[in-house]
Amino acid sequence: MKNFKEILGFDEKINKKILDNDFSLLQESRLNKTLVMCHGTFDLVHPGHIRHLAYAKSQGDLLLVSITSDAHVLKANARPYVPEDLRALNLAILELIDFVVIDDSNKPLELIQKVKPDIFVKGFEYNKDGNLNSKSIEEKEIIDNYGGTFLFSPGDYVLSSSQIIESDPPKIAIEKLLILMEIENVSFEKLIEVINLFKTKNICVVGDTIVDGLVEATVIGGHRKTPTPSVKVVSEKWFIGGAAIVAKHMAATGAQVTFSSIVGDDVEGRFVQSDLKESSLNLQIEIDKDRPTTFKNAVMADGYKMIRIDKVENKTISDLQVDKLINSYKDHDFDAVVLSDFRHGIFNKNSIKKYIENVPSHCLKIADSQVASRWGNILDFKGVDLITPNEQEVRFALGDQDTVIRPLGTELYELSKCKVLFLKLGSRGIMTFRSPLVEPDKRSFFSLDAILVDQLIDPVGAGDAFLAYSTLAYTVSKSEVVATIIGTIAAGIACEQEGNIEINVEKVKERINKIRQSLS
Repeated sequence: MKNFKEILGFDEKINKKILDNDFSLLQESRLNKTLVMCHGTFDLVHPGHIRHLAYAKSQGDLLLVSITSDAHVLKANARPYVPEDLRALNLAILELIDFVVIDDSNKPLELIQKVKPDIFVKGFEYNKDGNLNSKSIEEKEIIDNYGGTFLFSPGDYVLSSSQIIESDPPKIAIEKLLILMEIENVSFEKLIEVINLFKTKNICVVGDTIVDGLVEATVIGGHRKTPTPSVKVVSEKWFIGGAAIVAKHMAATGAQVTFSSIVGDDVEGRFVQSDLKESSLNLQIEIDKDRPTTFKNAVMADGYKMIRIDKVENKTISDLQVDKLINSYKDHDFDAVVLSDFRHGIFNKNSIKKYIENVPSHCLKIADSQVASRWGNILDFKGVDLITPNEQEVRFALGDQDTVIRPLGTELYELSKCKVLFLKLGSRGIMTFRSPLVEPDKRSFFSLDAILVDQLIDPVGAGDAFLAYSTLAYTVSKSEVVATIIGTIAAGIACEQEGNIEINVEKVKERINKIRQSLS
C-alpha cells in the first residue's frame, strides 16, 4: 500500500515549498528576484483564487502564499472546511506558487514585517469603491513603511468558497483523515491494535435506561369530524436505548462492562433485563416500583414520523438510590466510569457532583449529556476527563445561538476544565478539543468528517456508538486522535442500520480495512 504522503500527493519538491518558521530557503531563493505575497484562507481553491494567484505571480519572480491557520478562521460555522495542512498542500501542488506558509497569527502583519515582500497583492473585493477596510489599511501601512508595493488583483471573477461549501461540499473525508493520521503519526495498524485491546478494559456505565419503540404503520383514512389520521399498524419493534445501548456497544467489543441503572416494575423493565442478560454485561439494575421505565414510542406512517408517545417519570431519584448507583463503582477497579445522562431522574445538578466525587482517582471520568425533550447542562460535569456534547448542548450551556461553533467549542473546553472534548456535529462529523499545554507542538483542536457511510438509514444512535467506541479507544491509547477516528467510524456504521443496535467490533475493523484497501 502507498504511504500517506504518496496518496496525498506529497513529494520532496512539494515538501520544500511548505515553510515552517525557517525562512532561509525563501531568502536564498529571492536574491535579485522580486517576491510577491498573497494572504487568505483558501478553504477551497476555486477559479477566482487561481486568477488572483496568477495575477500576483505575473507581478514578480517568486510567489509566497500565506494562509490563515485553522484557529483564526471564524467566517462561518464549522470552518475551515479543509484543515490548514491540507490547504497548504493544495496550494503547494500548484506550479505557479513557489512557497506556502501557515500563519499562526490572526492577521498577517508580523509575517509581512518579517518577510518584507516586494509586492503584496490583495483581492479586488477588498477595495470596494476605493475604500480600504481596517485590515487592509494596517497591511498597507507596514508595506509603505519599508518601501514595498501594495496592489489589488483585477475583479473579473469573484467566487466565494463558502458558496461552494454550502451548496455542494466536496467529499474529502478520506483526505482529511489521511492528513490527520500523517501529522499525528497514526497508522491503520495502530487503529486495529487499539481495538484489539478493548477486551482488556473494565468499564462501568451509569445512566438512564430508555426503551425506544418503533411502530410502522400505513395511513388508511381520517376521522370525518376531526383532522385525525387513521393508521393500520404493520409492525412494532422495541430497542434498548439511553445509557443501556452505550453499555451494549462496549460489551460487543469484548470489554468487561458493568451497567448500573434503574428501571420500573413493568413490561418495559422486564424487556430491558431480558435483553441485557444476553449481552454479557454485569448488571447492577434496581427495580423501582414507583416509577415507570422510560419508554419512547414513535409511530411511523409511510416513511414519516407522525407522533411519539412517551411513558416517562422525570422526577429525581432518592438519595438512597444515588448511593446505590455510586456503590456500583466506588470501590471497584474500573479503568473508566461513564456517566451517561439523559435527564430522566438519575442525574441532576446535585447528584452529578456526588457521582463525580466518588469515581476512584485512578479511573477515567467520562460524561455525556444527551438531551432531547429534557434539558441539562454539560457544564454540570466540570472537571471530568472527557465530555461529548453536540452543538445544541454547547450552545445551551453557553447561552449562545449565534457565534460560530469552533470558538464556542474552545470556550466550553476551557470552562469545563476537561482534558478532551469531542464535539459531535451530526453529518458534519466531529471536532476535537485538547490542551496545547500537554503537547505544545500539537494543535489545540482538529476536525474529522463523517467517514464512509455507505447508506444512511437511521442516524439515531450514532452519538451512542461514538461515545462507546471513543471512550474505549481513549482508555486504551490516551490518544484523542485515535479515539476520534475509531469513534467516528463506529458512528458511521450506526447510521447504516435501523434502530439503535449495538455494533459488533468486527464491523469496525472491517471498515478500517476497507478504507485502507481503497487506498492501495
